[in-house]
Amino acid sequence: MLGVTVRLMSDGELRRLEVLRDLDRRRLTTEAAAQLLGLGHRQVFRLLKTYRIAGAAGLISKRRGCPSNRRKPEALRTKALALIRERYWDFGPILAAEKLHNARFTKPPANKKDLHRSLRAGDDLEDAFAWKEQRRLSQALTLQYDKVVFIVEPSEPAKAASGKYVTVFDYPDGRLSIRHNGVELAYRTFDKVSQVDQGAIADNKQLGAVLAMIRDKQLRRGTEQRSGPRRRDQRHARLFKVG
Repeated sequence: MLGVTVRLMSDGELRRLEVLRDLDRRRLTTEAAAQLLGLGHRQVFRLLKTYRIAGAAGLISKRRGCPSNRRKPEALRTKALALIRERYWDFGPILAAEKLHNARFTKPPANKKDLHRSLRAGDDLEDAFAWKEQRRLSQALTLQYDKVVFIVEPSEPAKAASGKYVTVFDYPDGRLSIRHNGVELAYRTFDKVSQVDQGAIADNKQLGAVLAMIRDKQLRRGTEQRSGPRRRDQRHARLFKVG
């Protein structure tokens, strides 16, 4: 086996070999061979000539095993791999390529001073990314948000907020906070969408009038479908409201 060179052919090259062999043996016409190969007549004749001179080896691409003409210099390749390992080790190939491509065309800033403001001691990123809405707290210390009645627990800060606007903080992880002038107010919830029974009205003296009104409306309407989904039921598709 010494001195024998083995050269592999691709599927496309093997296909060409079969068609040209049949053409050379006159099992196919030139027009049929051109259709099978997707080539013009002149290209088929050139390939047939090469096949007759060099055989199957003449159909193998001369570029196989050779570096691409568009291959980047080895030094650039080494630098790119080092940057990926240092900064983008957890990136996929497409995202890493985008990062490297953008870095290639970036321009140095006119002022190298970092003007980004650092976080202050009182800054809270969780609050910054929470959805915030204002609601008026009733005299009975209740408010409605996202189709739910919130019952604020009686306290001095809650009494001070009675009849005024409070802010509802709805966090991405499902937590919810009600605040007035920066003070968090304790609360419990009552789902106004669910049907109210007489027992609930009797058990909750603070909200007796409110619950009675809700029950009265439900009885007049009958069982009613919700007009739309709650915000908190669409948590994965939400957008954050600023301010």
